[in-house]
Amino acid sequence: MTVTSEQRYGEFVVVRRHEGQDHVAELVLDRPKAMNAVSTDMARSIAAACEALGADREVRATVLTSSHDRAFCVGADLKERNSFSDSDLVRQRPTARAAYTGVLELPMPVIAAVHGFALGGGFELALACDVIVADATAVVGLPEVSVGVIPGGGGTQLLPRRVGAARAAELVFSARRVEAAEARQLGLVDELVAAGRDREEALALGGRIAANSPVGLRAAKKALRLGQGLDLRAGLEVEDAAWRSVAFSGDRAEGVAAFNEKRRPDWPGE
Repeated sequence: MTVTSEQRYGEFVVVRRHEGQDHVAELVLDRPKAMNAVSTDMARSIAAACEALGADREVRATVLTSSHDRAFCVGADLKERNSFSDSDLVRQRPTARAAYTGVLELPMPVIAAVHGFALGGGFELALACDVIVADATAVVGLPEVSVGVIPGGGGTQLLPRRVGAARAAELVFSARRVEAAEARQLGLVDELVAAGRDREEALALGGRIAANSPVGLRAAKKALRLGQGLDLRAGLEVEDAAWRSVAFSGDRAEGVAAFNEKRRPDWPGE
């Protein structure tokens, strides 16, 4: 796939656009010498890239990928953390949180393309996405209690929403690593593809998603996210508010017209 543009955020994060996929952004974790371990600088760059993507109305889907051939992301940079004083760790916490919430709060659908190790904060970055595509080499897990901390990038909240409270507790408390086939069976990942095809399949899915209304996509994501954990009555109110936000949009008018005229819609994005 031919890269048509590339924007680097700091040393370790790249946003790419590809020929034929004008509305799909690829957000690349690019710290291969450290298997994408998330340092303070890398966390700052992830947050900056997400802020830019969130403001770009041309982006209808984002795909989170890795430049390392054996890892998606191995989590926090423990070598850096080992040099921290307690006050250093306190100062760094908002920067670390901003990286994970940056991915989580992207307004468009986000797909993670996972191969190799996605552990600790690395798996939390994937959990912050809407869909996780993993290849047969993937190994995921939240092993933080094995080094005396807890998942602090959203894992204790996002994992039970995927797999239920008891299963999440077993995985967090045991700190065990889960290989691809079991991860798919447990719902830790959503699609399992052949080794080496995670990025290609995730970008293809991003392209299919991006063919749809950008207004509809953002509203649907908002309804899905805000409705989680609510009772049915409250959830339906969230859905109704999201419906009202798109019902009188240019995208809705164009979508109905295109359907009746048997043509592809030309989304105005408003």
